[in-house]
Amino acid sequence: MKRRPIGLFLKGAGMGAADAVPGVSGGTIAFITGIYEELINTIKQFGPSAFGAWHREGWVGLSRHLNLAFLIPLLLGVAVSLVSVAHLALWLMEAQPLLLEGFFFGLVAASALVVGQAGERWKIWYLLPLLIGLMLAEWLPSLMPLVLMAGNESLVVILAGAIAISAMLLPGVSGSFLLLTMGLYGTIMGAIRSFDLGIIMLFGMGCIIGLALSSRLLSWLLRRYHGATLQLLLGFIVGSLPVLWPWRELLRYQLGPDGQMIPLDYRYLLPSDYAVLTGASAQVTGVITLMVVGALLVVALNRRAATHAQHHSTDNRSIDR
Repeated sequence: MKRRPIGLFLKGAGMGAADAVPGVSGGTIAFITGIYEELINTIKQFGPSAFGAWHREGWVGLSRHLNLAFLIPLLLGVAVSLVSVAHLALWLMEAQPLLLEGFFFGLVAASALVVGQAGERWKIWYLLPLLIGLMLAEWLPSLMPLVLMAGNESLVVILAGAIAISAMLLPGVSGSFLLLTMGLYGTIMGAIRSFDLGIIMLFGMGCIIGLALSSRLLSWLLRRYHGATLQLLLGFIVGSLPVLWPWRELLRYQLGPDGQMIPLDYRYLLPSDYAVLTGASAQVTGVITLMVVGALLVVALNRRAATHAQHHSTDNRSIDR
């Protein structure tokens, strides 16, 4: 299959920017751009089998086994985004939170439609994984402060890395939001900005552990229970939408170890009620416009991914003949 490194780089950049924003998942971007299952299966290849590929075929075999033609430009895009584009997203979170959340709300809502249409014919028992996904999306944030009870600061950072990276692989589950509920979002993003190698290495160790475990589990689920797994992912996505609703009031919170505010409960409002409560503009026109832009972007990306997959399938059939 012919690779398009620039396209993969841009998809990685989109994943990195999404992962930096609490409430949005890089896995969502991977899914709507048509690379989700390949990403999961590629990450799974990192393990003992890689040594066997290297022993049998050398570096060329190892590169093919690890799908580096796919992975390297994608990870470069993620890395560049986290230290550049992500800064813009974080600035917008402070300067124009309603507009940014409106854009991502439209993007994630349209992603739910994409995931809902991606599987085979719907079956009544798919309600079970759908409900499980919805409940996990609701419960996970409230469980995250328990990570801090591990005590040892290094262990906490490693656990945070494993949980956050696993969440980033799931469409609809925001690793950044889980870090926020742990009270570690500011610590990790600050370490990335200032290149604090101590924290980055501990967090990276956790990410490696999380990737090794979660990619294998997801790959197995997609291979054995593809339709049900897509419904589970759909539940995660739909369950994450309230976190991105622009007009809301924080009802309960707690302070993290460094004084960060960890949100625990919100009240979701109509734009008019939000304006009365805050005394500020609800920016209805701008928010709705960006919701539509986000939704249309998903539709465009998904159609492009579907067209590319169709062309690839046609090319393969031509080769087989």
